[in-house]
Amino acid sequence: MPREFSRNQRLGAQILRTLSELLRFETKDPRLQGVSLTSVDLSRDLSVARVYFSLMNPEDSAEAALEGLKKAGGFLRGRLGSALKVRHIPELRFVHDDSAEQSVKISELIDGALRNN
Repeated sequence: MPREFSRNQRLGAQILRTLSELLRFETKDPRLQGVSLTSVDLSRDLSVARVYFSLMNPEDSAEAALEGLKKAGGFLRGRLGSALKVRHIPELRFVHDDSAEQSVKISELIDGALRNN
């Protein structure tokens, strides 16, 4: 019987849980205070993990948060290596996920269109 989830999906979910805990409890950089990790996409060979993040406060700077994540990348990857039971820890690449902001803008546009009719 085939497995329901691939190894990439299982490892991605585990990386997401571990990185979220590390960001929440072990980082002290003020640029990372309002950062929330949304998803992890792994390459086929598991060598690169694309980590998507969003900001709790939309007015915060995504560039500052990205710089903070890049600076903490080595620390996070090292801690990830001790938490995971895999031979090679993937390289972490951080990407801003603005889907929440886009959904708010679309919702406002729809509300405005409904009010005008």
